[in-house]
Amino acid sequence: MKGVPNVTRADATAAVRNPLAFIAARWTPHPRTVQRAALAALIMSVVIVVTGGAVRLTGSGLGCPTWPECTDGSLTTTRAMGWHGAIEFGNRMLTYVLCAAVGWAIVAARSEKPRRRSLTRLGWAQFWIVMSNAVLGGIVVLVGLNPYTVAAHFLLSTALITVATVMWQRTREGDEAPRPLVGKAVQQLVWFLVVASVLLIAVGTVVTGAGPHAGDSREVDRMHVDWETVAKGHAVLAWIVVTLTFALWFVLKAVDAPSGPLHRTRELFLILLGQGVIGYVQYFTHLPELLVGLHMLGSCLVWIGVLRVLLSLRERVDVTAHLPGPSTESALTKA
Repeated sequence: MKGVPNVTRADATAAVRNPLAFIAARWTPHPRTVQRAALAALIMSVVIVVTGGAVRLTGSGLGCPTWPECTDGSLTTTRAMGWHGAIEFGNRMLTYVLCAAVGWAIVAARSEKPRRRSLTRLGWAQFWIVMSNAVLGGIVVLVGLNPYTVAAHFLLSTALITVATVMWQRTREGDEAPRPLVGKAVQQLVWFLVVASVLLIAVGTVVTGAGPHAGDSREVDRMHVDWETVAKGHAVLAWIVVTLTFALWFVLKAVDAPSGPLHRTRELFLILLGQGVIGYVQYFTHLPELLVGLHMLGSCLVWIGVLRVLLSLRERVDVTAHLPGPSTESALTKA
């Protein structure tokens, strides 16, 4: 058995001054560990959106009526606040789980050898988005669930999903300059798809802000637009995204594109079909809470699918793939 190394005062000082560098000097994670850490952060960024939707759909948005405390004089929910308080407080506590997942991603990325600063920056970007959204979430409560702040809260969560998706993708590729796998015409078509998807998500927040699920059982101000008109515009944008996705798949087949973009486009098309079915069913059944929650999950999956299509259009070679491994070095030494 190996003895436990002594921790000197210098080690303790170094750990306090720069804990990430201290850990990185003593731990080298397997690349698969870094990938799993990035994936965990992405999954939690989706979970926090879905649970936030559950808070709104159960009318628990003001279950904790103040912030950063849950209620005046108490950081936690009380029995008198009932299940609405428990739901809202539970969602707040999930923010700490999200922070832990993002923290793990940062530590794993910082400790990877050779060091990849781009991954670490993506991890820290997620951290600052989480912190900003926590503050914005507090403002949402303090202004009584103003629909515009609720929309901004969701859009910032979408930004978190964006960065988490990019980081997850970057953990599975190298740091060489990206090499395009398709022509400029296909790239432009995908960017049209990205823009249409952004508009789809943005208009979706207006549908939410004008719709019947205000987030609390009390009187809450709504966006003063005709809900059905905005919902129909949202449906038109959805059909545009579906059409662009189908056109992209057809073009990729026609130009004999690599399998990566084809597979990602097919996956996106299937997600869009499922999301479309849920969207129409919830519209004609007067927005039952369960279907609205599934539609929010679908929105996250659609956006992740669009990003994966965009990121599949190029490849980055792993610069460490050509470096001699331990066995090769040993063989050379023996020779």
